[in-house]
Amino acid sequence: MEYLTIEKKQELEDELNKLKSVRRKEVADALLYAKSLGDLSENAEYHQAREDQANCEERISHIETILKNAVIMDKHSGHTVTVGSTVTVTKKGEKEEKVFTIVGSEESDASAGKISNESPVGRALLGKGKGDVIKVETPKGEMVYTIKQIA
Repeated sequence: MEYLTIEKKQELEDELNKLKSVRRKEVADALLYAKSLGDLSENAEYHQAREDQANCEERISHIETILKNAVIMDKHSGHTVTVGSTVTVTKKGEKEEKVFTIVGSEESDASAGKISNESPVGRALLGKGKGDVIKVETPKGEMVYTIKQIA
């Protein structure tokens, strides 16, 4: 099961539409051109076009699977952390607050503060409430966070 925001769902639908309507035609045209060059066994253009075709079809299949199994999440506001929650935490020994939004793995982007519900920190936060302390094992050692706010 994949969790998606409505924005990410729309982005994937747009990409799927472009892949099916534009990219497939581009790849088919490149394949036709490459075939016209003759000997396929030593035809780099043909092999590249076939690889592009496989990559395009694989991406289409991947997006269709995600969309078929997706659970669309709303902005969450409550007392416990769930997918869709925006959580403000402080790390033990630091005063600066960090803000994480819990999202599905397809949307995770650590630089934007979006962490996957399947990541170590995301898993540790799920189901917790304001004031709870969580411990997360990382390659750099144990990290301890206190939940300050859930939105």
